[in-house]
Amino acid sequence: MGKSVEYYLSKGFDKKMAEYFSNGRRTIISVIANDDYTLTLSFDNGEKRLYNVAPLIEQGTVFEILSDLNNFHRVYIDDEHCVAWDIDPNIDSNVVWNNKIDLSSDSCYVDSVPVQEVS
Repeated sequence: MGKSVEYYLSKGFDKKMAEYFSNGRRTIISVIANDDYTLTLSFDNGEKRLYNVAPLIEQGTVFEILSDLNNFHRVYIDDEHCVAWDIDPNIDSNVVWNNKIDLSSDSCYVDSVPVQEVS
């Protein structure tokens, strides 16, 4: 049985993260990069969610290279089920770990919104 929201709050988690962890962690199973700098994420519980990467893409940050839409579209799911991009696509990020930019499944879930399916 999982721990309660109160347990995670007592450990210093904010409310959104405490609720997320108390309900059980989610794993990303697929990612699609959209031209508006959002990602459509599919999770292991069947949910599809939209994550806005645009606020992270600022000059002088590790995310700056994603301002080039071609780089942004090179997104993939890594071995840890994180959303990831290789800074240099010619370098294996499994060998050179600092060649990779990644976002955890947990953060992507909490900071995303459900996709509204069109019927």
